[in-house]
Amino acid sequence: KGAYMTSVKDRVDNLEKVLEEYIRSVGNSQMQTEKELREFKDEMGEFKDEMCEFKDEMRGFKDEMSDFKEEMREDRKKAFKQWGEITNKMGTLAEDFVAPCVREIARQYFGCEDEEDFMVRRFKRKAKDKGKRREFDIIAVYDTVVIIVEVKSTPRVPYIDDFIAVLKELYEYFPEYKGKRLVPVFASLYLPDEVIAYLTKNGIYAMAIKEDMMDLINFESVKPSLDESESNRD
Repeated sequence: KGAYMTSVKDRVDNLEKVLEEYIRSVGNSQMQTEKELREFKDEMGEFKDEMCEFKDEMRGFKDEMSDFKEEMREDRKKAFKQWGEITNKMGTLAEDFVAPCVREIARQYFGCEDEEDFMVRRFKRKAKDKGKRREFDIIAVYDTVVIIVEVKSTPRVPYIDDFIAVLKELYEYFPEYKGKRLVPVFASLYLPDEVIAYLTKNGIYAMAIKEDMMDLINFESVKPSLDESESNRD
């Protein structure tokens, strides 16, 4: 019996030791976990601070880029206007400044992509009256559209009236264009409001500098004054 009691006591002692070791191990593990959690929280705090700094830097960078883009846009506008004024003084406004923009106008506003012909400073005699000959500043010919551009360094109402008269005779100069839609454009570097209003009233598109390109100023307002079905009749 005494031996049995000793054996039981030893087992109890061993269990107590095992339990103490387990508790100590769990305690150390918990302490280690808590330490690692604190370190992780500290690292996350530092990471959040770095992210805040990075966001601030990115906002600053975006602001700088926005300022840079605005400066570049202003520089392009100034350079474009200066180039226009130079070509105006040189007398090459139509070929060097307006003509390169006509293709983009044709594509953007009238859906014209592949041109059949593109003429600058075109001299043409009337088909049935060889004694009459005139110059057309720019003619862009597409499948169903003909764009006629009159370019003037100084826009005046009498010039517009002359252009209107020419438009009425266009098919006498170019009978091959009958059946195509006629798009008249009057172009100058700058167009006063009264000139734009007069062009709009007569169904003519006004083309002038807008930002850093030549653009149609009155596209939404123009209602062609010439009846197209009548203009296109043989």
